[in-house]
Amino acid sequence: MVFLNGEFVPEEQAVVSVFDRCFQYGDGLFETLRIYNRQPFRWEQHLERLERGAEFLAIRVPFTAGELRQAVGHLIESNQMSSAILRLTLSRGVGMRGYSPTGAGKPLLVMSLHPGPGAEPAHPPRWRLKVATFRLPANEPLARFKTCNKLPQVMARAEAETAKAQEALLLNTDGEVVEAASSNLFWVKDGTICTPPCSSGILPGVTRAVVFEICEGFGVPCVEGNLTVKELMRVDGLFLSLSSAGIAEAVSIDDKPLRQSPLTERLWAGYNRLVREETGGDQVD
Repeated sequence: MVFLNGEFVPEEQAVVSVFDRCFQYGDGLFETLRIYNRQPFRWEQHLERLERGAEFLAIRVPFTAGELRQAVGHLIESNQMSSAILRLTLSRGVGMRGYSPTGAGKPLLVMSLHPGPGAEPAHPPRWRLKVATFRLPANEPLARFKTCNKLPQVMARAEAETAKAQEALLLNTDGEVVEAASSNLFWVKDGTICTPPCSSGILPGVTRAVVFEICEGFGVPCVEGNLTVKELMRVDGLFLSLSSAGIAEAVSIDDKPLRQSPLTERLWAGYNRLVREETGGDQVD
């Protein structure tokens, strides 16, 4: 079952107009978050980012926070999925031909559930990375939100899959490593956790903020900074944060092996503990 602008319909009936601006121009936003133990993890933070993005793009969110949360609960029950990935898409709706948003006065909101990836509780997923040829603009205001314009990430992921890597590493127009196609980037150096700043052109991920919280709880320093790929090869450890999988450890870049830091597994354990505390479950699926 899919939530389609206030109605719950079977997946095969969840269709939108070919004139919808999200389909035609990517004129919309989306959020992806995990469902653990029938509970959406960090729902408020994801919804807040969606609402900030909608305000920035001048798209009206057609449902209240309470209505959306209730709909999520109904989706979980009707689909009988205690562990899943929730995808929420907000479109400006159908409008006139052309780039002008004039006339698109009825936004469209869709929510759907998808199977979540399996996880080994004792160890984070271990991924091979491929440096993408596509670049992201530094200091890009739109990067703060999950807009539906993701062609650089799509092409970067395609390059990674061709190279049999699990994720693509993206640089910005200044030559700095900024993030992966669907995740934020962290590295370990001399006992400190480091990550690129928002000004480099990254999406400020919800799970990225969770990593900051875990580091603070452990008393591990966490700072922002920039590195090149060459410098990244010399760090003590590298990992990614993303809502769908939590934390993934990077084991190589372009088939060149990376060092592994015990801090990564410690953060993975901290993430799992936080999920259990906030969702009331005995384990993370």
